[in-house]
Amino acid sequence: MKGDTNEQALLKGLAHNDSKAVEIIYKDNFNMIQAFILNNNGSYDEARDIFQEAMIALYEKSQTDSFVLTCQIKTYLYSVCRRLWLKRLQQMGRFTGSVDGFEETVAVEEDLETHEKRNAEFVIMDRALNSLGEPCKSLLQGYYLKKMDMNALAAEFGYTNADNAKNQKYKCLMRLKKLFFSQYNIGE
Repeated sequence: MKGDTNEQALLKGLAHNDSKAVEIIYKDNFNMIQAFILNNNGSYDEARDIFQEAMIALYEKSQTDSFVLTCQIKTYLYSVCRRLWLKRLQQMGRFTGSVDGFEETVAVEEDLETHEKRNAEFVIMDRALNSLGEPCKSLLQGYYLKKMDMNALAAEFGYTNADNAKNQKYKCLMRLKKLFFSQYNIGE
């Protein structure tokens, strides 16, 4: 219930041009919209434009006495931004699917839930990787993030050959997996 009260306070603040409410809504929601647009053929500037349009729409709605928000602010903004972005992609010829009638079919809550779960998993993975210790952390980062081959890893970490580096990478990966799932199960 506290979250609902906070959401209503933010909407009321938005309706009364409270800069703090606008700042909080922006801070809490822009990164999600930016990620959506960047992952769907967009740029940072386009994400800002789309988010600004959605904020204007929410502001205008909040000005009317008859407006009742039946979902979270982030759900509303995500839905509006997604619809606006898909229409813009269609106008630019970068989206070939049909967007007509899309307003009625957006399953925003499912997308948000998936997005939030993935973000939580990334946080757990980062925590597990940081608690892994050296040289495992650097070895896994070298292989998976820097895309180094086994010969390069063997040379950098002082292993006698690529097979030894591969064996050590496997052991490190198993330790990381164990750390991740022990933290993941605690978080659920």
